Amino acid sequence: MEIGTDKVYCFSCGEMIKAEAEICPKCGVRQKTNPLIQMKNPGIAAIASFFFAGLGQIYNGEIGKGLLLIIVQTVNVFLMFVIIGFFTYPIVWIYGIYDAYTTAEKINVEMIR
Repeated sequence: MEIGTDKVYCFSCGEMIKAEAEICPKCGVRQKTNPLIQMKNPGIAAIASFFFAGLGQIYNGEIGKGLLLIIVQTVNVFLMFVIIGFFTYPIVWIYGIYDAYTTAEKINVEMIR
């Protein structure tokens, strides 16, 4: 519904706004999300984290969180030498799978809005 190269209509109220506006200045409704963000498959995100902790977060675009989980799991592997790693590793692993799945679902909900 572009009018020109720099103007579009608000998806909610129909007001003419700048194309790059994230929020309509008249009604306050968030406009179309970033076109670089794509729908994510929650199953792929969970499976990626199942095989390698943090990989599902990276798939979802959360690079920092993914790298943090990789580092934490590396530390947990070394903690297995002092027994505590046998408890912390599965907890972080399951959290990573759950987080990757739910984050992918949240991304998809935001894309639909």
